[in-house]
Amino acid sequence: MNHVNRISHRLSSLKQHGKTALIPYITAGDPYPDLTVEIMHLLVDEGADLIELGVPFSDPMADGPVIQKAVERALAHQVSLKQVLSMVSRFREQDKLTPVILMGYLNPVEAMGFENFARYAQEAGVDGVLTVDMPPEESEGYAEALELHELERIFLVSPTTPESRLTAVNHLGSGFVYYVSLKGVTGKGTLDASDVASHVTQLRAKVNLPVGIGFGIRDADSAYTMAKLGDAVIIGSALVSQVEKHFGDPSATKQALVEQMRIFKQAIARADQGDK
Repeated sequence: MNHVNRISHRLSSLKQHGKTALIPYITAGDPYPDLTVEIMHLLVDEGADLIELGVPFSDPMADGPVIQKAVERALAHQVSLKQVLSMVSRFREQDKLTPVILMGYLNPVEAMGFENFARYAQEAGVDGVLTVDMPPEESEGYAEALELHELERIFLVSPTTPESRLTAVNHLGSGFVYYVSLKGVTGKGTLDASDVASHVTQLRAKVNLPVGIGFGIRDADSAYTMAKLGDAVIIGSALVSQVEKHFGDPSATKQALVEQMRIFKQAIARADQGDK
């Protein structure tokens, strides 16, 4: 395939300049559907290198309480997968460069059909898909549909992922691999840097993809530490909790997101200035 996906292009370009990618996560439709595209542009303005957009689903098993509540807020507006794709299309009217990853669950994709979903996602301007409950060893048909439509296949890997699954991730995955730095759900627990460092080293030996680190990165210190270890730092609950905190006040929500993004961007820049 000669096509160079926006994700691979952005990550390799950052790596050449010795920089770690900042990937913020927001839930599509939270707090209101008509605010999502505006928030996506705001995140880019504040230094997002890629955007991870959550597709609301009624049973988000990997998400902690903060993101579960965000999903509930989005579902209260009946935000569907189709609407999420149209949000990406609207985002693309102004931004043709920032990679967009959809993070979600298999059920809405299966309902739409793998081939239809892959085609619609490509047409909307999606670059990659992370389907939480689709293990790589069962995803051949799905992965083929995504690859056919030039969508990167991003898989989650955790401290307990067996070697056989890492082999499947290396075979079927693309774009980057999402390393879950904690056992458990998003937004809980504290990070152990030396533990993450040894797992990431093992992961790099088995999977030939950039490593994005997410789950549990909630402040400048943890972002700084993880930027030293990964190719990308993924921030979810720390941003989504600001949406909840300022719910009902869009301007306060946007201001809080700007402040959070600046904290994380500065922490990552500090890490990049040292020796990675």
